[in-house]
Amino acid sequence: MDNPIMGFVGLDVHATSIAISFAATGRSKPRFVGTVGVKRAQLSKALAQLGDPTSLQVVYEAGPCGYTLARELAEQGYHCDVIAPAKVPRGPGDRVKTDRRDALQLANLARAGALVPVVIPDARDEAIRDLSRAREDAVRARLKARQQMKALMLRHGRRYSGKTSWTAARERYLAAVTFDHPAQDIAFVEYRQAVAVCQARVERLTQALAEQVEGWRMRPVVHALMTLRGHDLVAATTLVAELGDLRRFARPRDLMGYLGLVPSEHSSGTKRRLGSITKSGNGHARRVLVEAAWNYRFPARISRALQVRQEGQPATVRDIAWRAQLRLCHRYCRLSARGLQHNKVCVAIARELLGFVWDIGQHVSPEA
Repeated sequence: MDNPIMGFVGLDVHATSIAISFAATGRSKPRFVGTVGVKRAQLSKALAQLGDPTSLQVVYEAGPCGYTLARELAEQGYHCDVIAPAKVPRGPGDRVKTDRRDALQLANLARAGALVPVVIPDARDEAIRDLSRAREDAVRARLKARQQMKALMLRHGRRYSGKTSWTAARERYLAAVTFDHPAQDIAFVEYRQAVAVCQARVERLTQALAEQVEGWRMRPVVHALMTLRGHDLVAATTLVAELGDLRRFARPRDLMGYLGLVPSEHSSGTKRRLGSITKSGNGHARRVLVEAAWNYRFPARISRALQVRQEGQPATVRDIAWRAQLRLCHRYCRLSARGLQHNKVCVAIARELLGFVWDIGQHVSPEA
């Protein structure tokens, strides 16, 4: 049987230091313990002076230092929670921020039960997430390289008249482009080579992601989500890597709120005003859903690519995917007919699409 929690430890974790504070159970004022380096031996020595590991609750905010510290503390027997920074209560008049104050505040709020922990992903799940985000960074770099090359061409009146960009026809056109000065030709070739390097990087990461998913415990969930329109392997993998096991959400509305796809609200008395979406939570998953929602502007149908992705999936999952098409395509058409701005339509469709994602997640379990 676990020992009762006798104290709460707040850690303000940085790249080179960790500030430590301690709040005993009861109403006594939290005290600042000190600041140590990031070496685990130093932190373990400081925590050992506060009590038995099983009797301490350790908390720190999620940030660039990741979950490695939480996993190491859990191996030592500590109860460790990683806290969502956006959910930490902060007073409107609090204008002083130091490591000492942050650590004291975390310890005090942890004792009061006012902190919201985030789910610490499995090490393998986090590895897939890192690979997915690396591909996302590569796509951004490719977009930037393409924009730079197109800007050079536009400055000198070189406009491509084709209907689609970045195809074989576009490459043949670029190969014939010349400028008035040799220096400009050199700059143009460098831009083209940068685009080619970025494209090769995206292709390598896409291939690596597809290979790693096959040995991942969440592979059944990824393949099930691929039955939805707008969810290819990359999109489904990104969604599962960012959200984890969808069964941890009791209702679809909980998942919608988690991703910040619900409207903000300011109500008082008889007045009620809804604003833009909250945009809280994971922005990577939210972006994938909004991009997928754009596909529902067309009539409902099962394309050849979608039919291939649905092969081998349970009938229940395929039925959910088809119901999603019927509802969301009709919904997209109705919202557009009302004259609603296209971005708002996509966000509304993405919110409802997330409900079907949740439904599929309840019917498909990860591998053991």
